[in-house]
Amino acid sequence: MKKPYLHWTQEGSGPVVVLSHALGCELGMWDGVAAALKSRYTVLRYDHRGHGRSEAVPGAYSMAMLADDAAGFIAAQGGGPVHFVGLSMGGMTAQALAAEYPQLVKSITVANAAMYYDEAARAMWAARVQTVLAQGMEAIADGALQRWFTPEFRADEAGGGKQRVAVLRERLVGTDAAAYAASCKAVAGIDFRAGNGGIQCPALVIAGTRDEATPVAMSEAICKSIPGAQLQTLPAAHLSAVEQPAAFAALLERFFESQG
Repeated sequence: MKKPYLHWTQEGSGPVVVLSHALGCELGMWDGVAAALKSRYTVLRYDHRGHGRSEAVPGAYSMAMLADDAAGFIAAQGGGPVHFVGLSMGGMTAQALAAEYPQLVKSITVANAAMYYDEAARAMWAARVQTVLAQGMEAIADGALQRWFTPEFRADEAGGGKQRVAVLRERLVGTDAAAYAASCKAVAGIDFRAGNGGIQCPALVIAGTRDEATPVAMSEAICKSIPGAQLQTLPAAHLSAVEQPAAFAALLERFFESQG
């Protein structure tokens, strides 16, 4: 099967860190974190298939495909095993990547993610797919922003939160609806309960204490499933790396440094 073109950027110098974004976002989601890391790390960011400026491949998507995309990107651009940091869909990609391509990762960070969805959750995902395909991305945009950010961040004009939310909304609405729907199906179908037990690399799990999309309990479950994983929390909703970029980057730096 043809590999999609993936848009990517590179900043900084030092050990390589790859940042993998959330569903309905693109690599710009990581601007604050990348700015904090690039003085000490080579920061690579990429757009998932069907997101941002990457190719919107037609047909069904699976999490295995997203892990394959990440593996191909790392092999081509990373120059060896990397610290792989994923949030939400990116965090799911991280789990699949570490299980299937252990030689490509020095460590993984799994932020605001899940490892399995039950039937009720899968029904919710199916309803979202139907809405997007019937009514377009605008129909789900406001609901997504309410899950992504706390009310304070969405209203914060002085600190730039309100402007940041507006930019991310525009990018979400601009996402290809068919690719978004295919990505939703890939996310809904995840089940890492068995594979996570075989992950050998160091793992950091980050949860948002106000994340209603992937509550802390989901991160706790991921942490328990990966041998030796550690859990940290941030006072944020789902897109913790956008709402708390400096704190998120500080957690990453401490985690990377602890590996020697």
